[in-house]
Amino acid sequence: MSSPLFDWFVPCPRGLEAPLAAELAEIGERHVASAPLSGGGTLAVGAQVPGGVHFRGGWVAGMAANLHSRIASRVLLKIAQGPYRNEHDIYELTHQQRWEQWFTPSQTMRVDLTAIKSPVKSLEFTTLRVKDAVCDRLRDVAGARPSIDTAQPDVRVFAFLTVNECTLYLDTSGEPLFKRGWRLDKGAAPLRENLAAGILRLTGWTPGTPLFDPMCGSGTFLAEAAQTALDIAPGSERRFGFEKLKPFHPGMWQKLKSAAGEAKRAARSARSELNIFGSDISGDMLEKARANLSRAGVSNLQLKQVDSRNMMPPTEAPGILVANPPYGERIEVRGRGPRGEIRDTPRSRRDDRDDEEAFARAQPDPADTEFFISFGNALKQRFPGWRAYVLTSDRKLPGMLRLRESTKTPLFNGALECRLFRFDLIAGSVRNRTSEE
Repeated sequence: MSSPLFDWFVPCPRGLEAPLAAELAEIGERHVASAPLSGGGTLAVGAQVPGGVHFRGGWVAGMAANLHSRIASRVLLKIAQGPYRNEHDIYELTHQQRWEQWFTPSQTMRVDLTAIKSPVKSLEFTTLRVKDAVCDRLRDVAGARPSIDTAQPDVRVFAFLTVNECTLYLDTSGEPLFKRGWRLDKGAAPLRENLAAGILRLTGWTPGTPLFDPMCGSGTFLAEAAQTALDIAPGSERRFGFEKLKPFHPGMWQKLKSAAGEAKRAARSARSELNIFGSDISGDMLEKARANLSRAGVSNLQLKQVDSRNMMPPTEAPGILVANPPYGERIEVRGRGPRGEIRDTPRSRRDDRDDEEAFARAQPDPADTEFFISFGNALKQRFPGWRAYVLTSDRKLPGMLRLRESTKTPLFNGALECRLFRFDLIAGSVRNRTSEE
């Protein structure tokens, strides 16, 4: 007997909708259609919308997407959708749903609400009405109301409002999916894992092709690439929200995880060299990267302490260089006063995660420009034939590198708007222009 099909929504960092759709299609083909006990399930990818991708599939498809997607932020199960005019309509829509088939009053819950052009007067009040509707439904049917836990709830309900429509979701992920379970030390302003994985897809990198991150920091690009090459499921070392929902089938879940483990063992035995390399000017950051890579199960990568202005290609064959440059002491561009003392600039305070907007608005320090001119020279002189991809919030970066970008892709690292610049490196690609152009 086939399992029922559901509608799902998978949010992701803005700009990665197309790579996510391709990834979900692969998950459907590799891990759902042939999934143990699924009876030949399906994962049918649907529409791409800003910030995510829809798909249709059974419970196995939802579990597989959580386990295998590197780009997804969450996997949300659609419960209901309907029109509304006011908060009362939203309450009624929510109260009509059979929440008792998903969880019990003994479990804790929280409600999150987002809106685009919604006419409701207070999102906070509307969130409370959604919460009351769920709790009232369970009280009416099961005789008790669930407790609220905003920190570590058993169940998360999401409501999304447009100008006249409300959609209700159950979160099946729990913690955001970029939390793989292996990172303990993030370093300053870490690159989120799912954004790094999406960028690797955008570069066209495939396992076996040389990959080099000359400013690897805590090792996010390296870990994502190595786990991809070794077919390590990104969710294999963490727990998920669906494990606390009523339809959860432990036996089926264990078989999905066992199949993922077998794929990992097969890939590890078949691939002797990964051709994945990293360097950083900071020895402390390299130690953190090594610890992260070890916890991610990919500790055999080659890391070196090198100033990226002095970097050399790690292989004779050209490959792909990817970097998320820091601004600050890791590249020694904080600037110096007349006696050589270090002076802070707005861009050097990158470890202040609460001031991303100020970081984005900050103007390049002259020392930043000096560094990137040298970095650009290293790319042009030593990496002919390579493709370089640089993620930055500074749209003037190509001018500072003295390189002409082939493409630029808008992306978001959390709330921070960035650009992924691609540079095709060929001999004589020096361009005479200033950063003010």
